[in-house]
Amino acid sequence: MQNNIVVYSAIGLVCAILLSYALTPLVRVLAFKIGAIDIPADGRRMHKKPIPRVGGLAIFISFLITVLFFCDINKDLFLLIGGALLIVTVGVIDDVFRINAWIKLIVQIAAAAIPVAGGIRIDQINLGGSYIELGMWSIPLTIFWITGLTNAINFIDGLDGLSCGVSTISSISVFCVIVIQGQDYSSALVTLILIGACVGFLPFNLNPAKIFMGDTGALFLGYTLSLISIRGMFKLHTVISLIVPLIIFALPLADTLFAIVRRLIAGKSPFSADRGHLHHRLVDMGFTQKESVKILYSICGILGLVAVFMCDNMFIENNLIKSIAIAVIAVILFTLHIVVLKNPADRIHTGLTEGCENTESDKNTAKNKDSANNKTEKDD
Repeated sequence: MQNNIVVYSAIGLVCAILLSYALTPLVRVLAFKIGAIDIPADGRRMHKKPIPRVGGLAIFISFLITVLFFCDINKDLFLLIGGALLIVTVGVIDDVFRINAWIKLIVQIAAAAIPVAGGIRIDQINLGGSYIELGMWSIPLTIFWITGLTNAINFIDGLDGLSCGVSTISSISVFCVIVIQGQDYSSALVTLILIGACVGFLPFNLNPAKIFMGDTGALFLGYTLSLISIRGMFKLHTVISLIVPLIIFALPLADTLFAIVRRLIAGKSPFSADRGHLHHRLVDMGFTQKESVKILYSICGILGLVAVFMCDNMFIENNLIKSIAIAVIAVILFTLHIVVLKNPADRIHTGLTEGCENTESDKNTAKNKDSANNKTEKDD
């Protein structure tokens, strides 16, 4: 029975990957037909030429088809699909026509209200072994979580492959936590299908990107992950069920929080675009898009690993200590990297900066040739 579940889940994963990979070129053609093109009209954008931006349709359609074929459509899944349809619709409209951010927020709240009205809520949290019943606060808190994570995934969509890759890594972490707890096979399968839909799209989205997933994809991924986390993690029977999802999604949530605070302090709208995101700062330090994305991938992966170590069923003894140890080691490593990478000369020798070793080698070769030529001239 266990083997059958594994095989069935693996087939669902492969189907989602293949569907997403096959649909993306077709969606790219559609993007040109309907005018869903991202034109680099300001300094905040990192690309230099127009790129189609409605690629999230491939992710959503492949996810939807695979879920319909491989999952039992229960009430919770039906509510997820209903809300996702609304989110994807506003995403497509925004990718084509560009609509006001506050209008998008209202639609996001409406989409969040659909599952909340159906009973998908954060009705209690387990903090330090004590269950805290939220009562009437469960509705606004759940809506806040859904809209918050939906926007967080959208906010970090600033470099080729960043948002989709971070969503994939976070989904893998969520999947591991759910499987380790062994409580919700349905949520685990839905998460696995979401991973497949992202993986199939990534080859077209990595730098240099052939297509962006746009608001269509970013909003859909954030919305879906928020609902999966409510079902699969907030209700875990662990003393730190509140902390686990916050750690997994810490990167996009922290970047979004800092962005909102930064803009409000500057007297701007929290939705006004700027060049102050973490990925922009990495690029401004001298890293390329690929290098910046790899760094943020690694941070997201380590955070996911910390969350997995916090699961009681996998590490019954000292799991919190192990999680803290991983976090401390990660902080030390990243601090050392920052110190080293601040020096342009040291940055070349790390191997993290693309082409620098070749450039340095070429310079040395050129110097050697010049020296040889000068020596030959003197001999003559």
